[in-house]
Amino acid sequence: MSTPSTPSTPTAPTTPRIGVIGLGNMGGRIARRIVASGRPVIGYDPVSGRAEGAGATAAASIAEVTKAADHLLLSLPDSKVIEKVVLGEEGVLANSRAGQIIVDLSTAAPSSTVRLHAAFAERGVAFVDAGISGGAAAADKGTLTLMVGGPAEAIASLEQTLAPFSAKVFAMGDSGAGHTTKVLNNFLNAVSLAATAEVLVAGRSAGLDMHQLLDVLNAGSGVNFATLNRFPHIVDGDYLEGGLTSTLMMKDVVLYVNRLRELGVPTLNSSGPMASFALAQSLGYADQISNRVVDAIGDAAGGIRLHDGGAR
Repeated sequence: MSTPSTPSTPTAPTTPRIGVIGLGNMGGRIARRIVASGRPVIGYDPVSGRAEGAGATAAASIAEVTKAADHLLLSLPDSKVIEKVVLGEEGVLANSRAGQIIVDLSTAAPSSTVRLHAAFAERGVAFVDAGISGGAAAADKGTLTLMVGGPAEAIASLEQTLAPFSAKVFAMGDSGAGHTTKVLNNFLNAVSLAATAEVLVAGRSAGLDMHQLLDVLNAGSGVNFATLNRFPHIVDGDYLEGGLTSTLMMKDVVLYVNRLRELGVPTLNSSGPMASFALAQSLGYADQISNRVVDAIGDAAGGIRLHDGGAR
């Protein structure tokens, strides 16, 4: 008589280990959200103390954090830096392994993203481009919008990793689709910010009440993200510090122009924001939040400030 076999206990699924490279303005906030959700993070940043400041365990090198993570998030300034971090001798690619998922949360050139995707695919690694929108405030609240490109299976498996810092995740298509969407979105953001800044400086110069002018714009056809969410604060002297700088905004406009050139689409509306943020850079606002473009335009108009007590 045979003895009934004892059923085996199912093995609980392993929770992916999370690593973050780049713990600055956005990466640090994202890491803090993940840690606050109860998931440990190992992080690397060349600036000492940033990993600990984000609640992460500090790695000594890019190689160390890459080897330790199952899901590795990149939050870096631009494609030049991304390629250095990924393709360097002791970089992410050289230390990656099959089955790993790399998520690039940076604003990057889509053509570079596609090349990196191909290089990782040869090692059995999924490279996902995930553009983010919402800024520092949304990162702090965990309500960022993500626009994602890459393998569908990899994107699906990232749900729990992305959830602590995002409210909406849009799968946009193959590799590069996420970063292309991000570039398009950021260009419209630049247009609305620069154009609204110019209009409000003109309104101030004409003696209009700033709050009442915004009420009209927000009830009319001129309404946009900047009129709704930025300038109600700026006209009271709150520039919402901590977000994208004028230099980074200019970088995004250039990425847009380059992407449209690759696609063969004419770019007829880029000169406005390009001139506006170049003005901001030249007048000393390069490393300040891009909302300060309104002060650059105000300076060029004779020293106008929107808020009470400002020069006129």
